[in-house]
Amino acid sequence: MTRLFYDNDAALERLHGRPIAIIGFGSQGHAHAMNLRDAGLDVRVGLYNGSRSWAKAEEAGLTVLPVSDAAGTAEVIMILTPDTMQAKLYEEEIAPHMQAGKTLMFAHGFNVRYCQIVPPPNVDVSMVAPKSPGHRVREVFVQGGGVPALVAVHQDASGGALADALAYAKGLGCTRAGVLQTTFAEETETDLFGEQAVLCGGVSALVKAGFDTLVEAGYQPEVAYFECMHELKLIVDLFYQGGLNYMRYSVSDTAEYGDYVAGPRIITDETRATMRQLLEEVRNGSFASAWIDENRKGRPQFNRRRREDATHPIESVGRELRRMMTFVNPKEVVPGAGGA
Repeated sequence: MTRLFYDNDAALERLHGRPIAIIGFGSQGHAHAMNLRDAGLDVRVGLYNGSRSWAKAEEAGLTVLPVSDAAGTAEVIMILTPDTMQAKLYEEEIAPHMQAGKTLMFAHGFNVRYCQIVPPPNVDVSMVAPKSPGHRVREVFVQGGGVPALVAVHQDASGGALADALAYAKGLGCTRAGVLQTTFAEETETDLFGEQAVLCGGVSALVKAGFDTLVEAGYQPEVAYFECMHELKLIVDLFYQGGLNYMRYSVSDTAEYGDYVAGPRIITDETRATMRQLLEEVRNGSFASAWIDENRKGRPQFNRRRREDATHPIESVGRELRRMMTFVNPKEVVPGAGGA
């Protein structure tokens, strides 16, 4: 049965006097480190020598150490580097310091779920995964609130792994909003499926297909951009606030009717069968294996697709329109480049 935990279910005192190492200082890393520090916990940040984030963490008033030193001096170690970096980093810098009684934590279950990281049996292994980008985790905490999170325990050597994970979630501010208990497998599999079928893969393909259909039919690319991409945020905001029914309540009756009659023609039985196949590839590990292999080869397909999509007409049209709409706080990246 679904269970949610709140402030009264968590005891921050469980982490008092227990040094915490935050490995990484990116989107999530900076938020975790600063929130836990502000909650009165003993935090240090672990980074590789020469990291561009080193100065940023020190400017935030945090103690910064090389990863090995941070892991060696901590009782709780949270790994917040990109998935594809974690296994090597763990093996070389963290594993030698995983003595009995320590806690290893993650914000995403990928490496544990697919056995890229196999912790020793005498340590706790848990997860606290805020359901928000790191900047929002920090912003809401400073405002006195918190974002929801998932919590899971993979290995409970001490008997107190869940209680410690909830204490960590409380330090982030997440128990103010609610923390949902899950498993490493459920978090990983639903996260990967959601990214592929809906949030990233599904939406990106749908937006481009709609844009291409209008442009090929002779409509202005700028109008196609507004209809198929720009207005998407307006609809998603309605989803976020009140679900599908609130969106339908807010749009015109014409739009709502089009929703009912056209949606099932776009998402067909074939589409649903493809979704089930995507989920199976996530569950049986074939997607993870392919992604791990792609990284080992230097990301040839990934980099090719990144370059190709960066040159899609919707990108050039949108870039020019966004430059004229300063109210959207436009962002630009170098085509073909991006974060890890």
